[in-house]
Amino acid sequence: MAFSINDIRAQLTLGGARPALFQVTITNPVSAIADLKVPFLTVRAEIPASTIGNIAVPYFGRKIYVAGDRTFAPWTVTVMNDEDFLIRNAMEQWNNSINAYEGNINKLGSGAPALYKSQATVTQFGKAGEVLRTYQFNGIFPVEVSNIGLDWNAQDQLEEFNVTFLYDNFEVVGGITGNAGGAI
Repeated sequence: MAFSINDIRAQLTLGGARPALFQVTITNPVSAIADLKVPFLTVRAEIPASTIGNIAVPYFGRKIYVAGDRTFAPWTVTVMNDEDFLIRNAMEQWNNSINAYEGNINKLGSGAPALYKSQATVTQFGKAGEVLRTYQFNGIFPVEVSNIGLDWNAQDQLEEFNVTFLYDNFEVVGGITGNAGGAI
């Protein structure tokens, strides 16, 4: 019955997943000094999105669609900035090593992707602390380290900044909810 509260109660048997129960790890191949702080100071992240494109096949003025290629949306995390700027410095160094701020060059000595691409994970936890699902990003690298807003009117706040990454793919590598996005 559409208006019965018991119907939704029967379907939400585990009480619903909580968006605040997550942790992010990022392995920075250029400056690993902040890798241990990332899980504690990453305050916002996303479970990744992916899209299957489509191919329109015309026939006598009509179209049918067949599945195209998969694309992965950029992944953005929000980091709480500490006065040591450790994570921000590490992300800026990683980004700068790919293409220098001054002098349009790769600072790693080679443009080989293996030198600047890495891995990251976002793990969703259950209310009892169990790992529900872990997404692993493969071939990840930062394409934007955002600004930090400064404001004389900002009181009782901590600085935050975003880092946006591109990656080759993701897979589900752990958890109790299955591996729909993982290897088959």
